[in-house]
Amino acid sequence: METLKVVKISGNIIDNDAELTSFLKEFASLNGPKILVHGGGKLATELSNKMNVPVKMIDGRRVTDAETLEIIMMVYAGKINKNIVAKLQSFGCNSVGFSGADGNTIIAKKRPVSTVDYGFVGDVVKVDIMVSKLLLNNNITNIFSAISHDQKGQLLNTNADTIASELAIAFTEFYQVELYYCFEKNGVLESIDDNDSVIEQINQETYQKLKKSGIINEGMIPKLDNCFYALEKNVSKVCIGKSNMLFDQQSSYTTIQN
Repeated sequence: METLKVVKISGNIIDNDAELTSFLKEFASLNGPKILVHGGGKLATELSNKMNVPVKMIDGRRVTDAETLEIIMMVYAGKINKNIVAKLQSFGCNSVGFSGADGNTIIAKKRPVSTVDYGFVGDVVKVDIMVSKLLLNNNITNIFSAISHDQKGQLLNTNADTIASELAIAFTEFYQVELYYCFEKNGVLESIDDNDSVIEQINQETYQKLKKSGIINEGMIPKLDNCFYALEKNVSKVCIGKSNMLFDQQSSYTTIQN
């Protein structure tokens, strides 16, 4: 079975044009089918500030009111997504940019209000890969922004880590899928202040111990929950680290295992 790489990049790559260009040049050279998933980095916040739209964060997550959703659509599905597609074309990698509404690919429901109203934030309920797979079959790389839709005309801001995980799972019927979460650290660290303290392998047992000890907390927990969920749903390999783990066999990174 052919291998499909699903790669999610975070703000540290998106926010630095030189680093993004360098990453995309190497990404374009990867053999075989591939999907890239991105969020918005700091650009959505910067544009919100310029437009005098208040930015509200709760536990590191953006509250998406109607004005904020407009900005997110412009930045994620517009400026960032099309910039990535254009750069990849310059490196000979034919690609198409997606929101979840394109091809009816990522369907979500608005997150219900409990103690916090996150606004127009979507939780994924279904992934339809028909159009995406057709493009991959024709050697066209898919570039997904972190936007879904509810099939009723409403676009929704959706966690990019979750979108990457859900896409990876959806393709396991047709490919051996590898999922890579690329961010600013070398991997999951024993000490946040020591970038060399990479935990090379994490399984469910060690994950629970690391959470209990406080070594893994806050923002890393939902990322790792997505990792284990993907493995449970037949994704063959899940890794967290800097983007060079895709291109350098000697680099340090964390492998997540069942």
